[in-house]
This record gives sequence, C-alpha cells and structure tokens, in this order.
Amino acid sequence: MGLIPYDKLPNTPIAAVNSVVVKTGTWRTFKPVIHYEQCTRCMICWKYCPDASINLVDGTDYPAKNDVIKKAIDKVPVIDYDHCKGCGICAEECPVNAIEMVPEEK
Repeated sequence: MGLIPYDKLPNTPIAAVNSVVVKTGTWRTFKPVIHYEQCTRCMICWKYCPDASINLVDGTDYPAKNDVIKKAIDKVPVIDYDHCKGCGICAEECPVNAIEMVPEEK
C-alpha cells in the first residue's frame, strides 16, 4: 500500500476555521496563573506554550521580582485565556515556579 497524495486525503472534522476564531479556553479544568512578583521574565513559558496562548506585552504595569529585571526586560508574558487549554506545560517548564495551575471556576 502506497502513500496517499495529500490532495486526495479526505477532509478532517478538526476545524473549519482558523484557530484565532475558535475560542478553546472553555475546555480547560485548570488554568495557569502567573505570579509576576516571582517571574524573572525568562519567557520560557511563552516559548513552550503549544497553543501560542501566551502573549508578550508591555511590562510597565506588572510587578517584577526586582527593579533590575523590570528595567532590563520591558515585556511580560500574559496568558490569553480565550485560547489556553490548561495543559500546564508553562507551569511545568517555569524555572522559578512562578506559574500555578488553579482549578477553573465556571
């Protein structure tokens, strides 16, 4: 049995629209909460998020572990709860345990 050419594969029922339109955050039972006072802004959570649900935003309004970090790194990770599925990879990868998985309140 040979490989089927990609254009001959049947349509899949996974999604009919772009994932930006589909808000998948309602699937989760736990959600990540970033404790910014512990966060070193290493961006490892952003790098490892499989759903690109962590955005980097201007960090001037967020507390930092110390003033040196706040001045050196002007971006902070912020979780997009509309798309976060609560997998916990961000919390697992955080080297300073600044992300806590908490039960989702419905």
